[in-house]
Amino acid sequence: MQGESLIVRDLDICATPPGEDERTIVSQINFALKPGEVMALIGESGSGKTTIALAMMGYARRGCRIAGGSVQLGETDILTLSAVETRALRGHRVTYIAQSAAAAFNPSRRLMDQVIEGALIHGVMDRQQARQKAIQLFGELALPDPEHIGDRYPHQVSGGQLQRLMAAMALITDPALVILDEPTTALDVTTQVDVLRAFKRVMRERGTTALYVSHDLAVVAQIADHVLVLQAGEEQEQGPIGQILDNPGHAYTRSLLAAARPETRVPSRVQSSGDELLRIDDLQVGYGRSDRNGLPNNVVLDHIQLRIDRGQALGVIGESGSGKSTLARAVAGLVAPSRGEVQFNCRELPPTLRGRTPDQFRRIQIVFQSADNALNPAHTVRRLLNRPLETYFQMSRDARQRRVEELMDLVKLPRTLLDRKPSGLSGGQKQRVNLARALAAEPDLILCDEVTSALDTVVGAAILELLAELRRELGVAYLFISHDISTVRSLCDDVMVLYQGECVEFGPCSTVLNQPQHDYTRKLIGSVPELQPGWLEACEWSTHTQPTTATV
Repeated sequence: MQGESLIVRDLDICATPPGEDERTIVSQINFALKPGEVMALIGESGSGKTTIALAMMGYARRGCRIAGGSVQLGETDILTLSAVETRALRGHRVTYIAQSAAAAFNPSRRLMDQVIEGALIHGVMDRQQARQKAIQLFGELALPDPEHIGDRYPHQVSGGQLQRLMAAMALITDPALVILDEPTTALDVTTQVDVLRAFKRVMRERGTTALYVSHDLAVVAQIADHVLVLQAGEEQEQGPIGQILDNPGHAYTRSLLAAARPETRVPSRVQSSGDELLRIDDLQVGYGRSDRNGLPNNVVLDHIQLRIDRGQALGVIGESGSGKSTLARAVAGLVAPSRGEVQFNCRELPPTLRGRTPDQFRRIQIVFQSADNALNPAHTVRRLLNRPLETYFQMSRDARQRRVEELMDLVKLPRTLLDRKPSGLSGGQKQRVNLARALAAEPDLILCDEVTSALDTVVGAAILELLAELRRELGVAYLFISHDISTVRSLCDDVMVLYQGECVEFGPCSTVLNQPQHDYTRKLIGSVPELQPGWLEACEWSTHTQPTTATV
């Protein structure tokens, strides 16, 4: 089924947070889509984007309820369906592509079995027909070896490939409506280009109506026909993508656009102290059995050398699999190098956590990309922030309470969230709790692994300014890993470009990002989406085009 219109009228959604009275979190939302059109929902974290998108499936998260309005898909009002009818709708006429493909797939089952599952459950086709349809979709989505990729397990494909496989899972029933919830947020820029191209081509060719939830306005500009701007659950404005980008009518929309344009951000520079904090010499990290010389079979990082002074920020960029996160894990002691040395405060660090002192633990903190995996879902925010204060400083209860409230203020979170668990927070709020927990240890070095990738442009810009402020006031240094080159340009002094585990370019941001010398650096910079419709079609870069090797 495809080619159906979507009309939403007067949609209201209420929530009852723990210990609070019921309140309206989405109010009087109205929009209409013709068959085959794409509507983007944009706004800062907590604005109601995902809540509205899930309502298109007749679903409200725990503690929420759809209080009024209608969602008309073709001739069907989704909000009036029975539980049985709603189950028949989901995964058939309405499908969902989540932000994290890794979390959406069962690691113990082959990809093909999971991709075709929805078609079999809804009786759309038999197994043989479903397999052939899946292989066809794999080809349309530009996946390698369409005939056999379904025989692999999720861990045997890249993040970008897994994201496209989830799109195949969503499209196999020929749905009338597809909901895409931040589907490219966790991807590097080169992979994102290919995934966006594949999504756009398949949806256009199949005439699929779609809702695209995103905080990345440059991505929205490439894929959406219309935009609905949300703030605190209310519409601020909506219109065609060109109108919103070129002539926004609301001050809030203008603030989103300003935050999304790198040229409007003033780089936050801090004078280097010249006091060495971290030094890495000839680092090699790998996995698998070692050979006779004690070296691993699979080398992930090799010949890495760098220095970070107190208060300095070093950006690390590169596509998925280039070794960025492995570098952070090696510094944190989560993976042992097979060769090389890591010095901190002019002393060699033990290679793993087992040999490190509590003070070394405290002084080096890591903020992971996925707050969902980093935060204990059974603990409240208050308990999560109390833990490092108890562990490292043995503070009194009253002192801890005051410090926890200060940390919430630091990361721009309301104190009313302290008694909520992670499930009661938005994605951006969870990431800010993740950052606050690291700050609680008062570290000298924070390893930031894609810390702004889950944040909207406004909150992301605020977090970058916060990180710069901490540098100025506390002398905190950062190893800042990101696939968002504009954030690296805004925050960092120097940048390291990793390609297939090796450094291909290193130097001041102003030099490397403005006058790149290596083909791969030029590819990364050329793959950053621009805030104008049509850029995607004009972009010449593709992950299928490999850069040539150059001497650094």
